Amino acid sequence: MDGATPAKKRIIFLISDTGGGHRSAATAIVEAANVLYPGRFDCKIIDFLRDYYPFPFRYAPEIYPSLEKLGAWGPTFKMLDGKGRAVAAVQLTYPLMRNGIRRLLEENPSDLIVSVHPLVNSTLPKAMRHKPEPFITVVTDMVSVHALWYDRHADLVVVPTELAKQRALRFGVPEGNLRVVGLPVAEAFRHLPADSAPFRADHGWDPDLPVALLVGGGDGMGPLRRVAKAINKRQLPLTLAVVCGRNAELKADLEAVDWKIPTHLYGFTDQMPQFMAASDILITKAGPGTISEAFIAKLPLVLFSRVPGQEDGNVDYVCDHGAGVWAPHPGDVADALEDWLANPAKLAAARNASAALARPDSSRQIAAIIAAHLGVRD
Repeated sequence: MDGATPAKKRIIFLISDTGGGHRSAATAIVEAANVLYPGRFDCKIIDFLRDYYPFPFRYAPEIYPSLEKLGAWGPTFKMLDGKGRAVAAVQLTYPLMRNGIRRLLEENPSDLIVSVHPLVNSTLPKAMRHKPEPFITVVTDMVSVHALWYDRHADLVVVPTELAKQRALRFGVPEGNLRVVGLPVAEAFRHLPADSAPFRADHGWDPDLPVALLVGGGDGMGPLRRVAKAINKRQLPLTLAVVCGRNAELKADLEAVDWKIPTHLYGFTDQMPQFMAASDILITKAGPGTISEAFIAKLPLVLFSRVPGQEDGNVDYVCDHGAGVWAPHPGDVADALEDWLANPAKLAAARNASAALARPDSSRQIAAIIAAHLGVRD
């Protein structure tokens, strides 16, 4: 009927909470799609491992951090990171996953499936052989992208960097099916405040000192305690803002420190765009989402830890482009800060290099790719 409102296109996003980046990426794409195409999509985010996979795969969110803490994740990552090895792993595990994937598809009819997690990218096409839905992969690792991310049966594979594209080509993804866009980032990072003075004033930050923002993700992971204490011991001329996330024990421990420099401690916050915009330096682990956000906020990076395997390339990417430094020990972090504070030109160069890598429109570009694939126009 002429003038009728078109039916919403149904999209399911497949994620797992093995680390926060997969859900954040899917949420950012959905947010961008709703901004660009209001009322045109019905989006659903599904934790496929938790909701549809059998034991032990459904407990991957608990197993993943345990493997990381035990030092077993890096060897596991590398053991399966090859085209033949990845194919063999899929063939071995697919019979265990097949019924769950088929149930997922039956219970969630859609016009398009978007994967933002590597563990579904090869099993899904096998289960979809007689189904018409198109399938897009959005890679949420920056450089060291595991072979399991790449399946040549995907209609499109969206990657964050040219290095990730070259890796996809080596694993058999046709060049015509690849798009280099950037990592999905929340819409708020497109609207960072131009003037940070009000935010600094509200939080009591000294207006005459540079601010180093120390973060460890939503759960306050990594050696934040030791890094913060090393910076304090050096008594550098800066304000230190530490976001402890949900780690109440870490926050309580740091509250008991005899601080020699202006220091402000925070729990979990949904104001990371504002925190980053008001800071001068970011001290963080080498997570791809946080790095991508830092680029948009024009922040030089001090990277103090990385997940072996998947985040190794992130460190090289930041350092090779001059956007930051690798400081794997607390004393190294303090050294890097001291060097930048003593050499403002070096700090400015790192800030400019970080800004040059920014892709603030990545989520909107991915949403536009999805819309075009479904024939939706704004």
